[in-house]
Amino acid sequence: MSGERLGGVITVDSYLAYCDHALDSYAGCLRALGDAQVNGVVPAVEGSNSGFALVSHAVGVMGHWARDVNRGIEVPRDRDAEFTATGSVDEALAQLESARGRLHEDARAADPAASPVNPPTQGDRTAYATQGDVLMHIYEELVQHLGQLEVTRDVLLAAPEGSAP
Repeated sequence: MSGERLGGVITVDSYLAYCDHALDSYAGCLRALGDAQVNGVVPAVEGSNSGFALVSHAVGVMGHWARDVNRGIEVPRDRDAEFTATGSVDEALAQLESARGRLHEDARAADPAASPVNPPTQGDRTAYATQGDVLMHIYEELVQHLGQLEVTRDVLLAAPEGSAP
């Protein structure tokens, strides 16, 4: 299905290349933060999250939408726990790589014009009318949270050692 177009606009391979670029950028941010700053230390702004938590959330997003919503494969998820998750850079990188592999599988299994197998029951369901729409939502979420991670990285790396941002 790699040459098939999502909604007649973009190929699955192109879609996955964009997602992979975002995931590679997540990995770069994690490496820059290192174990000393990937957990718990966040910019002093309401709603900020640690680098590890942002990765945990992105992994949760990919699994929920690509597997559970699009394919009907139940993926246990504790969304609130994603934002308090902690671990090492290596653990976060392993989560990203595992999720990347599943996303590739799920995107290749998707039928862009078909309805999701397990459509969302809340919110604007018309925004996710097709599996192609759901895949675009995943990319939207990936880049949104990548931006948050980049700001978090920049603020933390700019803070003088030993001071809170």
